[in-house]
Amino acid sequence: MVLQATFTAPDAIEPASYEAAMVELERLVAAMEAGQLPLDQLLDGYRRGSALLAFCRARLEAVEQQVQVLEEGRLKAWTGA
Repeated sequence: MVLQATFTAPDAIEPASYEAAMVELERLVAAMEAGQLPLDQLLDGYRRGSALLAFCRARLEAVEQQVQVLEEGRLKAWTGA
């Protein structure tokens, strides 16, 4: 039995939020770990997962920078990096 899964193209629009990206990434990983995807879908899933991971890392880095600013006693507007 081959699982049918569809993945968003790696160059598709960004997720609405960090949480939305994590949900999509978790679903993607579960489908890939099942080990029953055709090779083309597996490759598409890997590409999308890489894009989602980069998005999440960028969001986390932006939040970390904001926390550092707050810890130094300065309040700076969020740029939504």
